[in-house]
Amino acid sequence: MSRKVRDNLRAYAFVSPWLISLLVFTAYPLLASFYFAMTRYTIVKPAEWIGFDNFTVMFTKDDLFWVAVWNTLYYTLISVPLQMLVALWLATMLNQSTRGIGFYRTAFYLPSLVPAVVTTLLWMLILDPRAGLVNAALQAMGLPKLGWMYSAAWAKPSLIIISLWVGVGQPMLIFLAGLKEVPRSLLEAATIDGANSWQRYWRVIIPLLTPTIFFNLIITLIASFQVFTTAFVATATASGVTAAGPFNSMLVYMVHLYRQGFRYSAMGYASAMAVVLFVVLVLLTLLVVRSSRSWVHYEGAPPR
Repeated sequence: MSRKVRDNLRAYAFVSPWLISLLVFTAYPLLASFYFAMTRYTIVKPAEWIGFDNFTVMFTKDDLFWVAVWNTLYYTLISVPLQMLVALWLATMLNQSTRGIGFYRTAFYLPSLVPAVVTTLLWMLILDPRAGLVNAALQAMGLPKLGWMYSAAWAKPSLIIISLWVGVGQPMLIFLAGLKEVPRSLLEAATIDGANSWQRYWRVIIPLLTPTIFFNLIITLIASFQVFTTAFVATATASGVTAAGPFNSMLVYMVHLYRQGFRYSAMGYASAMAVVLFVVLVLLTLLVVRSSRSWVHYEGAPPR
């Protein structure tokens, strides 16, 4: 064998663990989902081809499907902007050269390392309507207690509060890395030109940070549509509510998919739901990528 062939074989050998993992745990399940979405499959019986019947049932006969879609959209439309804004604000505050700043950076990032099940159980104690710390604080201020996860009106806001605690750490760290890459020479030039701190932040830092905002937006958007652990643990653990929360107020898309596949053994229907979610996420990602041409600016790139 020639030297080039040996080098190629050596390279493929090094990349083979990742490639095999991609094929077995990502590509195969993805393709299998497309197939099972067209079948009636209950695991214990062979898959029966039924065409697009699962999608017909999903869009026309499954009322809980639209409840799950609405709950997920509600969660996404509020949690994604909040996570982005809070993460950017924290990153800006932590982008300081002050004593002990490393401790604060670690402290704000630690919640993202705690398992989601533990975090959910902790917040269920904090938000407990009878003995929770939040309601105790509200009562001390003369405000009425809230039902939180036991209330249909406050169940989804409870999920959003928990998502802020869990989901802010990673985008905050990425924002912090992006802020570190902002050239100080540009900030000094803006200061010399008379720009105040807000003008420097809005006119210099934010445009240079748009690639980081773009990345965080896509990652956070995809994660919000796939929210599962918090809603599942909260509704399965809270006593006195159904498995989908009061009046299905916490029946997000992934919980409904899980129930169809693993509680009712309707794997074909669950696969159809997974396919719909995949298509929606691909379209949303393409839409964000398409829109990035007008608001994402790369340093040194020619103006569009």
